[in-house]
Amino acid sequence: MKFGAPYVFILLWLIPGIIVFYIIRERNKEKVMRLFADKEPLAEISKSYNPQRTKIKKTIIVMALFFLIIALARPQWGFQWQEVKRKGVDILIALDTSKSMLAEDVLPNRLLRAKLAIKDLVKKIRGDRIGLIVFSGTAFLQCPLTIDYDGFLLALDDVDVQTIPVGGTSLSQAIYAAISAYESEKKDDKVLIIITDGEDLEGGIDKAVETAKAKDIKIFCVGIGSQKGELVPVKDSSGKINFLKDSEGNIVKTKLMENILQNMAIRTGGMYVRAGRTEFGLDLIYEEKLSKMDKQEFKSKMEKRFYERFQLPLVFAILLLLVEPMISERKREEKNGKT
Repeated sequence: MKFGAPYVFILLWLIPGIIVFYIIRERNKEKVMRLFADKEPLAEISKSYNPQRTKIKKTIIVMALFFLIIALARPQWGFQWQEVKRKGVDILIALDTSKSMLAEDVLPNRLLRAKLAIKDLVKKIRGDRIGLIVFSGTAFLQCPLTIDYDGFLLALDDVDVQTIPVGGTSLSQAIYAAISAYESEKKDDKVLIIITDGEDLEGGIDKAVETAKAKDIKIFCVGIGSQKGELVPVKDSSGKINFLKDSEGNIVKTKLMENILQNMAIRTGGMYVRAGRTEFGLDLIYEEKLSKMDKQEFKSKMEKRFYERFQLPLVFAILLLLVEPMISERKREEKNGKT
């Protein structure tokens, strides 16, 4: 047996809570009754009351709640094999991990804000394959194209500015990494989303973009940062925060280079979006462009489809709730008036 929604079992904590509530309620009830009558008159007044039946009614309510929780957890057993075909778009995201992404002109900083936006995108996509490329002075495939979104998010969580030891920023290396990742794919529409501040220190972009265009890879760019420039806070070996400096000891100021990103997007038939404080841009790219692309059919596979059995505990719960009102808390009275 397995459960389709095991997280529902947290509601089982309600049961001991209700039991404790019933116990406290009964004790308080006895105390209140003693305030209004002595022991003997109280026994005479309540002689028609059957405490055992009250306990039975409360036990039935607790059992009904238990079976309702089991039903909500969706018990499953027995299965059949079913062929599952998936359709979607392949989406490769190239994330800049250079030190300039530590700039705080976008809070909490450029890199962390980008990671949060990617996580929001993953919640939106259904059936699309997604992969992750990280780049700075060089680039590599952090997570290959997959529909295992949990695995993708784990790979994303591991990314920081130390992921790639080679300094600098090379947009061309990010593009070539995407070309390699798509090498075995025969699909017409291939997507590369580059999230960066647009600074490129290595060159070679034109050739990389032309190669991507020839391979039918559409480049979408999200520019993050401010055009006026921002200082880059970094920690030294003692943990003290300083600002990033170049080889000559001058403080570095990082700027958003939109022209480069706009040019890449236009030449490959993609789209450029500037990340804002409230709207990052990934949702806009997905809704305006990616969701409207022709869905490619991925390789089908056989999956187990378990039979839902929530009906059984649900029936038990309903029966118990129907029986509970039929049980009277009063003792039956005989024809001669005795109980």
